Amino acid sequence: MRIIDILIVGGGAAGMLAAIAARDSARKRKIPDKDFSIVILERNRLPGEKIRISGGGRCNVTHAAKPDELLAKGFLKKGEQRFLRHALHAFGSDALLALLARQGVRCEARPDGKVFPVDGLAASDVLHAFESMIADRAVSVEYVCTVSSVVRTGDSFDVKAGERTFRSAALVLATGGVSYPSTGSRGEGLLFARRLGHAVVRASPALAPVLTRDKPPAELAGVSLRSTEFIASAGGKQVSRRGDVLFTHRGLSGPAVLSLSREVAELFGTYGNCLLFADLFADLDQDALQNALLSESRRNGAKLVRKFLQHCPAGPPAALIPYIMRNAEISADLQLSGLARCNRIALLQTVKRFPLGTVKAVPLEHGEVSAGGVSLIEVNPKTMESRIVPALFFAGELLDYAGEIGGFNLQAAFSTGWLAGKASSEKTADRSSENSPCVS
Repeated sequence: MRIIDILIVGGGAAGMLAAIAARDSARKRKIPDKDFSIVILERNRLPGEKIRISGGGRCNVTHAAKPDELLAKGFLKKGEQRFLRHALHAFGSDALLALLARQGVRCEARPDGKVFPVDGLAASDVLHAFESMIADRAVSVEYVCTVSSVVRTGDSFDVKAGERTFRSAALVLATGGVSYPSTGSRGEGLLFARRLGHAVVRASPALAPVLTRDKPPAELAGVSLRSTEFIASAGGKQVSRRGDVLFTHRGLSGPAVLSLSREVAELFGTYGNCLLFADLFADLDQDALQNALLSESRRNGAKLVRKFLQHCPAGPPAALIPYIMRNAEISADLQLSGLARCNRIALLQTVKRFPLGTVKAVPLEHGEVSAGGVSLIEVNPKTMESRIVPALFFAGELLDYAGEIGGFNLQAAFSTGWLAGKASSEKTADRSSENSPCVS
């Protein structure tokens, strides 16, 4: 049995920051590295698999905003905002970027607030920076190490991985949720938390594509609707999100779809029959669009209706126009002057609520993150320590929150990991000073 001060299960964003913060906290207390052991158990051959694939390998590492703005823009549920407030204030995007800059990884924000490494750098450089920080802090990492059980034994935790058993004074669970299981996030941490007495909210998709019962026409695959209002409706309820929508071979994706997928999954799960629409002229209400149509008709009545749609500023892509005309039951060669009132109303209703299909599934395994996880009310938001089991800490996607697309989820993982690492280090050091030190 190996005896350890702080054991961290999971070597992703949250786990790595937990290790870094734990060592920095111990060093501030003048505790020699050799007298305070920190170990990460990682089931993969390399750390940070989700970081490695994020942003197509570019890594949207965070979102450029102050903590309160991060909360308001990135986490729309009030309970999640309240829970994450302390973590994001304690370790926000500025602190993360400063940490990376000290390792030579400079990042910059795009106009939409998404932060990426500068040109020439990629997700692999971000990971190398974290690996270097972990090595510099004398943190031991056990790779290809799959944990099978976690047991509370007296004041310690016994963690079994294969034939080995690790005993630790403090335990940080940072195993991720259940999205992208190929990266190693398979839900074991949720099982460990439940066995230790925690309530676990059932996992559900977030930031996931939406599959439709009838696949989009093949010629639309890859076509994007820019800055549209994506709408889902079921059981008399409606939710929407503004952004780009991408047609795929099996359904819909793109920022607006990913962002709304959590609510779509909830509607679909509750009511079954969930319809999808797009407001193709989100910047204009129906009256304003009608006035523009009538004005153009008076100026140029010979113009084809489809040409009017094609040349409208911020209008639908050309590939979609035949489907608009078909849904509105308007001939492809109809001129504006020949557009009867009933046809005009049908056209306006079609473009303001263009049918995108009926939901078939929101695949949990394809989501960038998953919602659900360890109940937030059972975790102290100031330390990430369990309110049920002393010296047990949680960090990252294992917790029951899910942010918007745009770097918010990675930042929350870094922030909760940093807080869990710092608090676990302080608690373990305090306990060690009262009792005999726990050394490896």
